[in-house]
Amino acid sequence: MMLFTRGAGVAAPLRRAMPLLPLLLLALPAAAQEGASVLPGVIPGSTQGMTVKSQILVLMTLLGLLPVMVMMMTSFTRFVIVLSLLRQALGLQQGLPNRIITGIALILTILVMRPVGEAVWRDAFLPYDRDKIGLEQALKIAEVPVSRFMLAQTSKTALAQVGHLAGEPANLAPEQRGFTVKLAAFVLSELKTAFQIGAMLFIPFLIIDLVVSSVLMAMGMMMLSPLVISLPFKLLLFVLVDGWTLTVNTLVGSIHGF
Repeated sequence: MMLFTRGAGVAAPLRRAMPLLPLLLLALPAAAQEGASVLPGVIPGSTQGMTVKSQILVLMTLLGLLPVMVMMMTSFTRFVIVLSLLRQALGLQQGLPNRIITGIALILTILVMRPVGEAVWRDAFLPYDRDKIGLEQALKIAEVPVSRFMLAQTSKTALAQVGHLAGEPANLAPEQRGFTVKLAAFVLSELKTAFQIGAMLFIPFLIIDLVVSSVLMAMGMMMLSPLVISLPFKLLLFVLVDGWTLTVNTLVGSIHGF
């Protein structure tokens, strides 16, 4: 199917291609098994409707947007915010580098998003790679599992609010709303959920800080920082309750099925 006509821009194809590329990254193990080519249309003699220049332009542009799409269209935002709040609650700003936080969040994101990536790879990319469907049809198919995942995590209040801001009718079903509306509502819902989980993780360590501060004041040791004394107790509590396992189970368990 021809996706570009004379005088038409690339804004619409890029917008429709947003659900496809980040999830192809999550499905790289399946790609290695299949041995498929990522750019079938670039090969001379290909029957794809898009020209070689158009495909290169779309894919290179999407590669530049890949980090933003991974953060905004997956559960990465929720994971990295909760882990950052946990680090702050423990008082480990220097002991737990940003790269470690980002790496853990990325691994958990790949784990959670694997079913979505496999669905996109199986139903959209492989038929497109084997010349069974065109690029536009593949993008439409790829959008379905991505939208289903986002809607499963999105609150109805956030979806209705963003739909109102976008000027969509209030009686539209969630599946009928525009992809940008669903994406914006999904991001707002992820932020809200991340702060809720972070607040629950913060409370036990806040209690330890309050107890240590009260004891130091009662002993007249007001010149000694409570954070220095409370840090070993917080680390000991976190290790005794197997905090990393509980945190990971909470994060992964907070993702609703789709």
